[in-house]
Amino acid sequence: MLAAAGFVALGIGIGTLGTLIGAGGGFILLPILAILSPQEPTGTLTATSLAVVAANATSGAIAYGRQRRIDLRSGLAFAIATLPGSVAGALLARSIPRGPFDVAFAVVLVALAVVVVRARPDQGPPAPEGRAWGSTPRELVDAAGVVHRYQVKVPLGIAISFVVGFASSLLGVGGGFIHVPALIAVLGFPVHIATATSHFVLAIMATAATGTHIAAGDLADVWPRALYLAIGAVAGAQLGARLSTTVRGAVIVRLLAGALVIVALRLAAQGLLGI
Repeated sequence: MLAAAGFVALGIGIGTLGTLIGAGGGFILLPILAILSPQEPTGTLTATSLAVVAANATSGAIAYGRQRRIDLRSGLAFAIATLPGSVAGALLARSIPRGPFDVAFAVVLVALAVVVVRARPDQGPPAPEGRAWGSTPRELVDAAGVVHRYQVKVPLGIAISFVVGFASSLLGVGGGFIHVPALIAVLGFPVHIATATSHFVLAIMATAATGTHIAAGDLADVWPRALYLAIGAVAGAQLGARLSTTVRGAVIVRLLAGALVIVALRLAAQGLLGI
């Protein structure tokens, strides 16, 4: 019972932060699982992480949908683009040794932290480029009456989403930790729209990748742990979405970058030094 309560509490914390920054929480959960179970196969770790991300993202997407902050047109196109890569990544993850896996993950996290900080979200999204090839204007009015105007380069977003689907499923983190920086820094999404749309994409992508892991039998021995974590993540997602209405975009991005660096340092130490 103590272990179950601990996993539920961990799920709440991960779900709250993961939803607030739009990353689903997998980039936090996976290193924690790797530290708690250093001998566990990569496929089992990624399967557990993705199952929790799927539950968290679905709950968060419902909450963000009520806030009317999801760019459904872009999100659906991006989600479809992630599916082929997410299935392939889930299958490949089962054959990767843990040492190189941990180090590669750490390098990716640090690079993304740099990218998202350099995006300078407090200065607003890039100026509209109405005549750019593939650039489509968007205007969303959320439930609070705030108008969000921006441009979406749909072809570029689809290409990025395909890569995100493969890389994130391979790493077992669901993709939000990659997708949110890309939506903000590369595609020019407003921060709050990026976090909400990312959760919508995550809900579809992580569910598909989790189904692949279930079919491969990766959750057969650890499904109770995944269930307890998912229960907490569902509750945490509702709290994180509510907090997002009172937190400035620049703060959200700094939280995302800080979390990326902290996790990267710990994971690199484990992969290189075994500690």
